[in-house]
Amino acid sequence: MLAWYQRKLGGALGVVPGTELLEATRTADELGIPVALCDRDVRITLRRAWSSMSLWNKAKLMGVLSGSVLGPPELDEDELRRLREQDVLSELMQELGEAMPQLKRVLIDERDAYLTEKILCVEGRRVVAVVGAGHVSGMVKALESGNDVDLDAISVVPPVDPIWKWIGWGIPSLILAALTYIGVTKGAAVAGANALFWVVANGIPTTLGAAIALSHPLVVLSAFFVAPVTSLIPVIGAGYVLAFFQAYLVAPTVSEFETVLDDVGVMRRWWSSRLLRIFLVFILTTLGSIAGTWVGGIEIVSNLF
Repeated sequence: MLAWYQRKLGGALGVVPGTELLEATRTADELGIPVALCDRDVRITLRRAWSSMSLWNKAKLMGVLSGSVLGPPELDEDELRRLREQDVLSELMQELGEAMPQLKRVLIDERDAYLTEKILCVEGRRVVAVVGAGHVSGMVKALESGNDVDLDAISVVPPVDPIWKWIGWGIPSLILAALTYIGVTKGAAVAGANALFWVVANGIPTTLGAAIALSHPLVVLSAFFVAPVTSLIPVIGAGYVLAFFQAYLVAPTVSEFETVLDDVGVMRRWWSSRLLRIFLVFILTTLGSIAGTWVGGIEIVSNLF
């Protein structure tokens, strides 16, 4: 979503994101000048950004990004002119810091420090650094401060909070324990009825999600049987299994990888593109499985009393 929005905004501004970096690399190659890549691995940046945000801020961010996909920004000439100015970029960075300080710290501030330190470590008497305009102000401040940056400290991905592991294993354990207790206290028939309810509660919404995604018929059929099992295994979800199955049965084409950033902004292409349909299968079947887990779990636990 971030890449798609950046590409749309770049299109409105008349530039392709990353063009300045590609041109700098091409020119350096032509002149025989060594090139050093100084930015932090994007996977580390995104994982640190995601880990830094609260659940509410994650939901807010996803809502904003989803809204940008469904309704791309319309910019008039005055707004485009303002966005091309450096002071407006600084203003945008400040607004991001006020709205989501944790996100701004990881995406901008940490990368400013990282880029500055890596550039200072580059060998050579003269260094030409080509960076995004949004980083210039922060990098200038970092250079002027002269403070050393611990690159290892801002290159580590924080571990997952143990509470989520407890929740992940706790819910399936509670369901299985509840079924066992019902079987002991109320008989095998009652336990079997509750187990059947679990299968149906998980299977129906997940199957419905696969059908809405217009997935392969075998994926739709498999969804009913996959969901009740994967809901009891925290390390793998129904969405993962069914998305991989969809990809195996209906493999995406090379051209769809090339146009995915354009396709993602058009609603109907989520169903017509084989690549995006895989993501759609993952999203809709995951939502169906989550809904089924809660409905089935609440019903089984309520039957304990």
